[in-house]
Amino acid sequence: MESLPDLNRLSIAEARQGLQQGVFSSEMLTRAFLDRILALDDQLNAFLTVTEDLALAKASEADKRLAAGDEAPLLGIPVAVKDIIITEGVPTTAGSKILEGFIPPYNAFVTDKLQEAGAVLLGKTNTDEFAMGSSTENSAYGVTHNPWDLSRVPGGSSGGSAAAVSAGLAMGALGTDTGGSVRQPASFCGLVGIRPTYGRVSRWGAIAFASSFDQVGTFGRTVGDCATMLQVVAGYDPRDSTSLDVPVPDYQAALTGDVKGLRIGVPREYFIDGIEPAVESAVREAIAVLEAQGAEVRPISLPHTRYALPVYYLLTPAEASANLARYDGIRYGPRVAGEDVIDSVKNTRALFGPEVKRRIMLGTYALSAGYHDEYYGRASKVRTLIKKDFLDTFQEVDVIACPTSPTTAFKIGERTADPLSMYLADIFTLSVNLSASCGLSLPCGFDEQGLPIGLQLIGNTLQEETILNAAFAYEQATEWHKQVPPLAEIL
Repeated sequence: MESLPDLNRLSIAEARQGLQQGVFSSEMLTRAFLDRILALDDQLNAFLTVTEDLALAKASEADKRLAAGDEAPLLGIPVAVKDIIITEGVPTTAGSKILEGFIPPYNAFVTDKLQEAGAVLLGKTNTDEFAMGSSTENSAYGVTHNPWDLSRVPGGSSGGSAAAVSAGLAMGALGTDTGGSVRQPASFCGLVGIRPTYGRVSRWGAIAFASSFDQVGTFGRTVGDCATMLQVVAGYDPRDSTSLDVPVPDYQAALTGDVKGLRIGVPREYFIDGIEPAVESAVREAIAVLEAQGAEVRPISLPHTRYALPVYYLLTPAEASANLARYDGIRYGPRVAGEDVIDSVKNTRALFGPEVKRRIMLGTYALSAGYHDEYYGRASKVRTLIKKDFLDTFQEVDVIACPTSPTTAFKIGERTADPLSMYLADIFTLSVNLSASCGLSLPCGFDEQGLPIGLQLIGNTLQEETILNAAFAYEQATEWHKQVPPLAEIL
């Protein structure tokens, strides 16, 4: 009898084939991932909730559907969901003590989409509190560790999802990306992660941080896996006023690997002082690989890039201040007693962690009378200029190629005392969110310490097909995506 493959290292495409051919069942596959979570997650802290009973029940249901010839795109595939996305009957905390014990009575749009596609939910993954962070150190439930080096961060805020997929604890995962929170963890953990165009995926049921920036994205070990996950969750949702009522392309069909004539722009503003030499070298070599496949590479400029960081950290805290005003201990989550209602609200809101408090105060100040026009209003105008930079550039090129992050994964605790240093971890990703473009990160090498490096590919609005295909072409020409972290060797 032919031995079973290592189930924890299969791609989604390989697992689907194995399930459809009866090589293994969804119950076997799901049990392999649950066993691995049990064995490794004490070291990683990738999961906040593991839904073992639910997962096995869904796997059993999937096996029956498979036997009946059902070919749903994620049927029987074990996946994870960031704990900022609502899941009916499953705790959803947003990484915060202020939502501890909250069990939603409904599903987010994307959770329903996963269920319709037959996915098996393994559990909810760790996140920076309310997605505010670049390292998953701001979670109220402990830091997540990077599978490539347990002393380092996995990136953030979707670090739990990235660590889970990287370590073989899930086949794919959902995250959210407000300023790089899918792409930067993908870079740090050696994965493919895509942040689609704003509005391509409904935000309904995704707990809000900054509503004009937030977007659900997907993680996978390969470009194909990421495309499959995106195919499932993309689409119009009338419950989300910002959802785009446009057709969803066939992302798998777009993966031709043909990049002849593709115009790739390389922005000089993204190769700056402070970028690690190994990162710059790996990214430039990756661009050269695409050029060798027939792409046309040219230098470009995005002149307002230097304003992106201050604009982002004025606008997103302002939106956070408004969104988080609803957490008062009255409607959901714990309520801390006080002498009266006002005192109780104050005590309850004291449950917010220091980073969330910092951003609420920054945002409230930026929106206050006498300062609104000076700060929020001016930042909104500069956001328009940044968006125009991208729109003008995409008249000349099809894809922008640059590093995902200026560094590889940094040490846990290294930047917690210096918020500005932490914010700079997203310097190359947040412009995509300001401009409402789409972007992805994929592995393109390692530094001298064996830590993954990410290549970022940015596309114009609704051009996910273009960046996915460029990423696929690069992936087919290299072996980086086949590397597994040392932690993954334990079992």
